[in-house]
Amino acid sequence: MLPILPENAPFSPEQRAWLNGFLAGIFNDRLAEAGASAAARASEGPKAPLLVLFGSQTGTAEGLAKKLAKEAERRGYAPRVMPWNDYAKAELAQQSILVVITSTWGDGDAPDNAAAGLAWLSSEQAADLSRLQYAVLGLGDRNYSEFCGAAKKFDVQLSARGAKRLVPTGECDVDYEYTAQEWIARFWESLPNLESTGSAKAAVRGPGAPQPAEVVSLEKPTASYHRQNPFPTRLKTNRRLNHPDSTKDTRHLEILLNHPDLTYEAGDALGVTPSNCPVLVEEFLAAAGLLGDETVEISGIGSVSLHDALLRWLNITQPTRELLEHVAKRTNHPVLEGLLQPERKRELDSWLYGRDIVDVLRSGPKASWQAQELVGWLRRMQARLYSISSSPKAHPGEVHVTVGAVRYDAHGRTKKGVASCWLADRVVPGQTEVPVFIQTSHGFRLPSQGATPVIMVGPGTGIAPFRSFLEERVATGASGRNWLFFGDQRRSHDFLYEDQILNWQNSGVLSRLDLAFSRDQAEKVYVQHRMIEGAAELWRWLEEGAHFYVCGDAKRMAKDVDEALHRVVQQMGGKTEDGAREYVAGMKSAKRYQRDVY
Repeated sequence: MLPILPENAPFSPEQRAWLNGFLAGIFNDRLAEAGASAAARASEGPKAPLLVLFGSQTGTAEGLAKKLAKEAERRGYAPRVMPWNDYAKAELAQQSILVVITSTWGDGDAPDNAAAGLAWLSSEQAADLSRLQYAVLGLGDRNYSEFCGAAKKFDVQLSARGAKRLVPTGECDVDYEYTAQEWIARFWESLPNLESTGSAKAAVRGPGAPQPAEVVSLEKPTASYHRQNPFPTRLKTNRRLNHPDSTKDTRHLEILLNHPDLTYEAGDALGVTPSNCPVLVEEFLAAAGLLGDETVEISGIGSVSLHDALLRWLNITQPTRELLEHVAKRTNHPVLEGLLQPERKRELDSWLYGRDIVDVLRSGPKASWQAQELVGWLRRMQARLYSISSSPKAHPGEVHVTVGAVRYDAHGRTKKGVASCWLADRVVPGQTEVPVFIQTSHGFRLPSQGATPVIMVGPGTGIAPFRSFLEERVATGASGRNWLFFGDQRRSHDFLYEDQILNWQNSGVLSRLDLAFSRDQAEKVYVQHRMIEGAAELWRWLEEGAHFYVCGDAKRMAKDVDEALHRVVQQMGGKTEDGAREYVAGMKSAKRYQRDVY
């Protein structure tokens, strides 16, 4: 039907006739364009498939995978993006091109949404993948011994199954953008550019295809505020949660979030970009023999004073390997030169434990340093992610986080957590600017049905997302039962959010509360011990469809809780070890077992 003006429109018959003709002409032009577009699409052949599998704990690898898929579509491919745990749905043996993008956590482990996929790929049940060409991109942190460990494991197993590597495995440090762009450019060079035809008529060739390189655009997110452009806001509340006599200093922080582009859900994380401690900056300058008024260039920032660069823009705690190599060479360092040999990596890690850059600069003979060269060996300041401890429904216009201030003595100096102590000690409520952004956590969400029971294990600051979950369940009137495992050192000193948690217990919001304060008795008791004690009921909840959540330390607590969960399933469910593993894997696949670990 053609659009026409209504009879009662305030125009003369001549004007109405002219306008109707004008509208009809536009309408016909649009129809012609649509027809031509449809015809063009119909003439295209089927697009070449390209599978992108990711492993992502905080969302960075997932976001990069989706951006690469978007670029692949523009180049004429038909991409599919999914987590590695969906390997069965991916039908790897039938695929021709695979891209793997994965982060690493713990001791070189795959993220939760990729662990099952890696286990299958490493097993005897894995398919023959000799038809598959693949490329792997890893995201990691060089300060950890198993840098990009998960990516390396995927590369080894894919090759062992007969798949053909298109490009060498990419290894990205925390400043991943530039390295990722370079690797993605090499990946596209290894494939035919289908952009001109948009179809699979161009045969998929192996490495060396003479196609022009093009870096995929790591474009900024659609939201106004993000990691590269955080929102400048203010702190509303800074309250210590521990008793004054506690050995810990855990803070409840309330931050204003009154901007329409900054929304979050229970389970998300808050990104915070901190500043370095001024005392540490002065120690750094003294150790380097510099004044701080020297002018330096920082990529993407421009010319700034060295003092400002060290205070705001650079990581001056963790030494990079490049800096270590230059210190060893410039000073003829009696220890570092030997430790930097590849075969002595474990010894180097041991020597570096507890040492920051100031310790390294002080550890050897004095040397003369140029401001710009030192800056070139430092990494950029990275945002820190904190699990959000509030529900937006309970606290509109605010976001809460629970932060443990890190302080310890090592090598004759007091060391402080960069972000935690900045927030605890130097951010003044209502005055100091706090740059923040929301990090969406797709893999850490409450059940869609409010009647579903939930089990939450969160000792220490791991309580944060579960405070958010419980506030959300109260605000939405969810009828499902809630079971919380919480623990810390001493009940009298370290029962975080005690009043609120006990009120939830007394009101029935918490159907069950299990507490584990490790130092209130001679033998230490942790949350995993409470799980074993409540094994029979825990099994009943799991069999009734409960979702199981864990938040906290990845290296110890999360592994201990995982072992306890397998033990409960095996013993209470009457299963073998393999049967327990299959049951827990099934929980993960159904998104009934989710972890927010760090």
